[in-house]
Parts: sequence; structure tokens; C-alpha cells
Amino acid sequence: MIELLELKNCIEAGRYTQALAIIGEMEEMSREDKINKIHSYMIILLMHLIKQHAEQRSVRSWERSIYNSIEAIRVTNKRRKAGGYYADKDELAELCREAYPRALKNASYEAYEGRYDASELAQKVTGHEIRNEALKLILKGNDMCAFTT
Repeated sequence: MIELLELKNCIEAGRYTQALAIIGEMEEMSREDKINKIHSYMIILLMHLIKQHAEQRSVRSWERSIYNSIEAIRVTNKRRKAGGYYADKDELAELCREAYPRALKNASYEAYEGRYDASELAQKVTGHEIRNEALKLILKGNDMCAFTT
């Protein structure tokens, strides 16, 4: 990673202000990576919730994907050593809103054996209810009262 070499050179040269700026950039890159992973897992979670709501049924593989996505989001979001979370409740809600259209499109290929496109499938579900359910599932059991970034 070029940033680490640059950081090492700055420290060795006594350019601490520049070194701190590099550390800040590296922290932001790490956070963005975590947010992107959460977004990907959010799409999978929402896709299976959409299928459940649309078809008004569930199968074990959907339930397993929902569970795995929730756990992956929780693990990815938690800061291990520093404590806290990468994304707070509001950011998770925003990620959920951003992921929903993609999840709806993906679900349209699977729900009802792919008979409906995304706009037709959207008429069979209530988007805000699904997003709220997803958020509740993610936050359930976490110490969200102390939820900070």
C-alpha cells in the first residue's frame, strides 16, 4: 500500500503534519470500505425481505440469507478496537434507502419466478415498511443507545 510507504517516509523525515494527513486519508478509506460492504449486504437483506413481502411466504434459504446479511452488517459496522460503529442509525437508514432500488431490481428476477419487472414488483410491496423492517432487524440486540461513529 503506497500510503504506508509515504507515511513511513513522512515520519522518518519529521513531516508530522503531512503524516497525520495521510493517516486521516487512510482512516477515511477504511471507513468507505466498511460502508461499501454494509451497502452490499444491505442489498441482499432487502432483496430477500422484498421477496418475503411480495410472495407472502418464506423459505429457509431466504431466512438464512436474511440472518447472514444482518450478522455481516453488524460485524462490519462495529469498530473493534476503537469502539463504536462506522455508520450510525441515520447513516444505516440512508444506506437502506440507497440500496432499496437495486434490491428491488434483483428481487424482480427471483420473486414469482421473475414474472414481474422491478416497477411491477414495487406495486406488490410497501418499500418503507421493508426498509423499516430491515433497519429494525439490524439494530435489534445491538447497544444502539450508545450508537456513535
